[in-house]
Amino acid sequence: MSRTIKIYLIALVVMFAAVTVIEFSKPRPLNWTKTFNETHKHPFGTFIFYSELRNLFPYSEVKDLGVTVYEYFNGSYNWERNDYDIHGTYIYLDEAMEMDEISAGELLDFVSYGNDAFISSGYLPQIIKDSLDINLEVDYNLTGKADLYLVNSRIRADSTRIERGLTNIFFSEVDTLNTIVLGTQRFNKERKVNFIKVEYGDGYFYLHLQPVIFTNYYLLRGKNKEYAAGVLSYLSDETIFFDSRNKNRNFLSQSPMRYILSQPALRWAWLMGLLSILAFILFNAKRKQRIVPVLKPNENSTVAFTKTIGNLYYETRDHTNIIDKKITYFLEHIRRVYYLDTQLLDERFMKSLAMKSGKNHSIVKKLINMIAHLKAKPTPDENDLLELNHAMENFYNN
Repeated sequence: MSRTIKIYLIALVVMFAAVTVIEFSKPRPLNWTKTFNETHKHPFGTFIFYSELRNLFPYSEVKDLGVTVYEYFNGSYNWERNDYDIHGTYIYLDEAMEMDEISAGELLDFVSYGNDAFISSGYLPQIIKDSLDINLEVDYNLTGKADLYLVNSRIRADSTRIERGLTNIFFSEVDTLNTIVLGTQRFNKERKVNFIKVEYGDGYFYLHLQPVIFTNYYLLRGKNKEYAAGVLSYLSDETIFFDSRNKNRNFLSQSPMRYILSQPALRWAWLMGLLSILAFILFNAKRKQRIVPVLKPNENSTVAFTKTIGNLYYETRDHTNIIDKKITYFLEHIRRVYYLDTQLLDERFMKSLAMKSGKNHSIVKKLINMIAHLKAKPTPDENDLLELNHAMENFYNN
């Protein structure tokens, strides 16, 4: 190797090292994405809010949903008592509340049984707006800074100002018979309603339209934490059910493999080991003849045939097929006994079925919502089958 090539190689290594040092010495840019994720520590995450929930509600137990609202609350519904086994306050923070219609309906049912729901979001599901008789409006002329006010005289001093990340949405129409205004916002001179309390059944919805006030950025600035505490002071000290888009936040922390999977080198070594074992099993299986079991012929009788079919479904764990057959038989029963059209399982159908069958409307609604949920669910499990069977038996027998 000539001297010139050595010089070029040394210069290349020095340049590469210099670029690496410069890149690693640069400060990491702030992430201003509005994630509202309770595990994120960047400005518009909600790590501080989630961490301080137990300090704000020292007498309350904080539980994470981890699944959809329908799966969590419907699983705690007691069909025999016609009530929920759990009670408390549901909390949700996000720029837009992305919730399917069945889960939104389940949340309305949960609140109607004497529970509360605190939602801070600029956009709400249509079924919730219709049920609470409220309307949201966007005014594109409202820009810049905004002052947030609390109406209650005891906490009025906790009012604050926000300058970044705010939304220009406000409540334009509310049901004055069931709604109490708790807070307003002012962009220029005119105040708009942005925080209300709505009675629904035996419970209440607390709706707030500026979720950024609960993010890390604002809770660490000025009097914003006092305003956030004032908003949350309306909530009771019962169990807190915290929900977010981050449904799988607890999955990794509960795994005994969390450290290995968190390190790239160990993760790749683990995967290579699994692949090697799998390859060994596949190649070794080809060289051995499996023992052919001796099977006795099935008895030619109705009982034996029924047991065989039952064992087949049990062994294959084909819960989806069983659920489909039970739903098909149930809908055929409805058509044959009550002469109802089962093509559209809407609210009108539920009312007609409750009236003709003499069943409680809430029981009918729970059963039909469960059927709609299971028909849309890709892979129902054994618990879903048991809950469906229990609900149908409750309908047939009561």
